[in-house]
Amino acid sequence: MSAPFSGPLEAARPLEHTHADQGSADSVLDVTNLCKSYSHLTAVEQVSFEVQRNEIVGLLGPNGAGKTTTINMILGVLAPTAGTIHIAGVDLARHRSRALARTNFAAVYAALPGNLTVIQNLRFFGLVYAIPHLAQRIETLIQRFELNHLRNTRCGLLSSGEQTRVALAKALLNKPQLLLLDEPTASLDPSAAQIVRQEIRQLAREESCGILWTSHNMYEVEAVCDRVLFLSHGKILLEGDPRALPGEHGAQSLEELFIRLAREPLHAEDPARASTQHDTRGSSK
Repeated sequence: MSAPFSGPLEAARPLEHTHADQGSADSVLDVTNLCKSYSHLTAVEQVSFEVQRNEIVGLLGPNGAGKTTTINMILGVLAPTAGTIHIAGVDLARHRSRALARTNFAAVYAALPGNLTVIQNLRFFGLVYAIPHLAQRIETLIQRFELNHLRNTRCGLLSSGEQTRVALAKALLNKPQLLLLDEPTASLDPSAAQIVRQEIRQLAREESCGILWTSHNMYEVEAVCDRVLFLSHGKILLEGDPRALPGEHGAQSLEELFIRLAREPLHAEDPARASTQHDTRGSSK
């Protein structure tokens, strides 16, 4: 699987609202009827959701469910077969550079250039995003993620956990309104992962940032996410509070619910109705 590029190759521009802009004032991401098909394979089918400011939304599902395809379309790496994506009210298809200037991304499979040092990587991406007062912004993130002793170390020589921290610092350079995190703590030890989760929660609360987060760690999802979307076979099956959903569906835990949906992803009933008819959930075999 090829990794999405870590940021747009166009400088940030001031947001100018046009007739193409839409979405509520509190919405940083609006996805409507999103589809992606390859010949006879449909990877994503009629997916619609939004992410609000100060909200962390978990995009959950088994491998092959369509999560990474969805993220790649939001990043502009893949063109949707159908549907629309608006980022901070800007139509991604019509105003790509403006939409992506408000977005950033981090994932374990999207490594930063290993021949560049930590500080060189942050400077490079800061220039890509045309960050004002770049040196000051870099120093803030260096301190925030405890990277000072690694600033002159090449990223290729860092441990996987250290690389993740640098990638997260990179992802915050432009103070994104929409932050996409694909398994951001997968390579971190429990202590480091807890610190990162706290930082992300603080970012969502204090900087009016909306976050779309994928993870297979259901404990992490419950600790971090305000709302979750369960994706399977390219469709959203369930949506709700990760702490309330298990009980609503007769499951003891979010992990148990995840496993059930992964093993029996498509019920006879309409998936859209399945999200509202609590008394019939889990009864189909």
